[in-house]
Amino acid sequence: MKPTILGFTLFFAALLTPFYASADEAATATPQYTYFTLEPDITTNYVTQGKKIGYLRLQVDLMVSDPDLIKQLEHHAPLIRDAIIYIIGQQPEARIKSLAGREEIRLACLNKVNELLIMETKQRILTELLFTKYLYQ
Repeated sequence: MKPTILGFTLFFAALLTPFYASADEAATATPQYTYFTLEPDITTNYVTQGKKIGYLRLQVDLMVSDPDLIKQLEHHAPLIRDAIIYIIGQQPEARIKSLAGREEIRLACLNKVNELLIMETKQRILTELLFTKYLYQ
């Protein structure tokens, strides 16, 4: 059986159909990421080796996949701040000052905040939690 031009045309049309979906379908399928910054910055202390207290100042940005979820983040901002401050307060100095430790802390904060928000709202709200400012002393 010989391939025909009609056969090739139908084959390529079937392949290209998903790429020519309507703009409305594309807009609803792709998430519209939005950021919410916790204001003011979080300033807290952490455990050090000596008798001095270490201080950490963070700016935290929360990423959600739907702009409508920002209102829920605003409502639960005190809960989110408290969870982040609690996690940081439990961290040793070495973890606070290392790059790998900072990532571990960030992931712990993301997981804890999502866990708390699921208990409060019955849905996973956060896509990502970012430390956009990270200053320690």
